[in-house]
Amino acid sequence: MAYYNIEKRLKSDGTPRYRCTVLIKEKGVITFRESKTFPKQAHAKTWGSQRVMELDLYGLPSSDDATGITVRDLLQKYINDPNAGGKAGRTKSYVLNMLVDCDIAAIPLLSLTANDVIEHCRLRNNAGAGPATVSHDVSYLGSVLDCAKPVYGINYTSNPAKEARPHLLKLGLIGKSNRRSRRPASEELNMLIEGLKQRSQRRGSKIPFVDILMFSVLSCMRIGEVCRLRWDDIDEKQKSVLVRDRKDPRKKEGNHMNVALLGEAWDIVQRQPRKSELIFPYISSSVTAGFQRVRSALGIEDLRYHDLRREGASRLFEAGFSIEEVAQVTGHRSLNVLWQVYTELFPKSLHVRLEQLQKSRKND
Repeated sequence: MAYYNIEKRLKSDGTPRYRCTVLIKEKGVITFRESKTFPKQAHAKTWGSQRVMELDLYGLPSSDDATGITVRDLLQKYINDPNAGGKAGRTKSYVLNMLVDCDIAAIPLLSLTANDVIEHCRLRNNAGAGPATVSHDVSYLGSVLDCAKPVYGINYTSNPAKEARPHLLKLGLIGKSNRRSRRPASEELNMLIEGLKQRSQRRGSKIPFVDILMFSVLSCMRIGEVCRLRWDDIDEKQKSVLVRDRKDPRKKEGNHMNVALLGEAWDIVQRQPRKSELIFPYISSSVTAGFQRVRSALGIEDLRYHDLRREGASRLFEAGFSIEEVAQVTGHRSLNVLWQVYTELFPKSLHVRLEQLQKSRKND
């Protein structure tokens, strides 16, 4: 027998939305799930009651029939799939859930066109989203549409998102993000350390913000990686740690990498209390939230937590490490990003190298 439940969700601006999910269970196993989101709870109840009645009267719809399925329905299937949306990263999850609440989600799947995708991008652009942000919408929508036939057996093989992409690039509605070169100045870093020290000393505060900040710089790790480090993965002899599931666009899981903890990074780890299986048993978003509040209170502009990773890589270059050696710490699979960091730090070194090559050729 079908039934429904309603979940209240808040958009980024605080506006409430109500997601109604209709389900059918057989012997404790969910055999059917369908969701829609509404601006009012009454609308969600009406749709849920209507859908339950239809299922009870007419049974399950044909699994391969795309008729009556909206873009939102397909998005919800993907989001609710533990092997698809369930494995999505933070950015992709956010974008997919945002798309569910957009006008484009209400369009019947069989009626979706490239023009609809372009109009969605225009609306997003007019609302202040930049080309790189809007590009995520198109990429993730395209990946969901690609799953309709092979993954969910829905008789739909078009992909208007991919069709629209070249036109969106020409219109300037999507594009790559600008590469950042921001590093904290010494004075800014000192201010942050003092501000975070005061925050850590507040009553009820448990996060060692200063230790985590400096470890992030010295290890060049992403904050998510820092908060996943385990005591069992520490190698005392090598003074290294196994970083599990490092970010790699080609592979989501299993990207483990042994990373040397250089200098004070090792000392910071050693002074952490062993009260958990994790070295830094804190929620990464809580760490970055504390950093952002202190940064804003100090009036430091345009500095993101991720910029500390560039700061760490820059320090290694300035200490004389090669690009290949720095990559062993940062975990970059491609050296292109590190080349950019290096050439921004030492543009003259390339000219010197060229002169050396020219002299050696003359001597030959």
